[in-house]
Amino acid sequence: MRSLNLYGIKDIRFEDSPKPVIENRDDVIVKVKAVGICGSDISRYNKLGPYVEGMTFGHEFSGVVDEVGAGVTHFLPGDRVAACPTYVCGQCESCRSGQPSQCENLTVIGARHPGAYAEYVKIAASHLIALPNDVDFDTAALVEPSSVVVHGFYRTTIQPGAEVAIMGVGSIGLLAVQWAKIFGARKVYAIDIDNNNLKIAKELGADVLINSLESPAHEQIADYTHGRGVDLAVESAGSPVTSAQVFALPKKGGEVVFMGIPYADINIKRFYFEKIVRNELKVYGSWNSVSAPFPGKEWKTSIHYMSTGQIQSNPMISHRLELREGTEMFDKIINRQIDSIKVLFYPELGAHAVSKPTGVMRES
Repeated sequence: MRSLNLYGIKDIRFEDSPKPVIENRDDVIVKVKAVGICGSDISRYNKLGPYVEGMTFGHEFSGVVDEVGAGVTHFLPGDRVAACPTYVCGQCESCRSGQPSQCENLTVIGARHPGAYAEYVKIAASHLIALPNDVDFDTAALVEPSSVVVHGFYRTTIQPGAEVAIMGVGSIGLLAVQWAKIFGARKVYAIDIDNNNLKIAKELGADVLINSLESPAHEQIADYTHGRGVDLAVESAGSPVTSAQVFALPKKGGEVVFMGIPYADINIKRFYFEKIVRNELKVYGSWNSVSAPFPGKEWKTSIHYMSTGQIQSNPMISHRLELREGTEMFDKIINRQIDSIKVLFYPELGAHAVSKPTGVMRES
């Protein structure tokens, strides 16, 4: 089968791999219909390299059940599904206490298990989520990042009527804009240095757009809130710079939740660090997308709000490509040769031409 396999830093190859086979009673083989590039995939490709040399990459996907193991009773071939790509051990202290996102042995497909940049992927039946007919495959490929975002919101105490600032409106931030509205935010401030991303944030529900190149984000937030600050600030840029700046956005006693991963050292100036202490901020880390009972309410709620149209994928998907174009696409992304938000691959030959048109096919 066709696949994208990561061999080293900046070494991803489009090649033939063996199709997965049923080995365990709870195995399910899914024919992949759409699979997205995650920010963590870019970091692996550009900076970190693979966990296992030659591993089939990718974990944000949707598809159709192709085969099931003898013990699988809730899914049949032909069923439309998304899937939680995360594996937890179920045995460590965190798992036993109902905190699987803190599992000591947490991993995802594409790391130590073959991933979804392929025509077929194998996963345990307990990881599958059935798709309603009104959620198309492109949207369903964003269930995993959507679940990552709502997992972070569940960590906070956000209430209807809150004011929320989203620091960084790439794909995670654009989902955070939508989730903030679902949680009842009265006003959502979208912060970025890219006016195109800010325009999309407006389309998806942001009330106020802030380009932090014009003046510091906290100064603009202070102007809009009459010096008060927001109830909740979400760090979704994954930048060492914004990971410090975000502390200046909340009100006294407000909250910060970190969803981005900077993959670099963070140096916090005294001005920003003192905001934590002097304003008695509550600071939350948020990791992955799972909770108990596995895979967690994050997945059902994501599917529900995709079904109602309150989580939209169409404005976020910037590129739709055949899987064979993946090697070139990764290179273009890290070299900033294109303006991309969410890139989807279609492993099935010609599938991009017949996939439900949830957005405009852009040139790569």
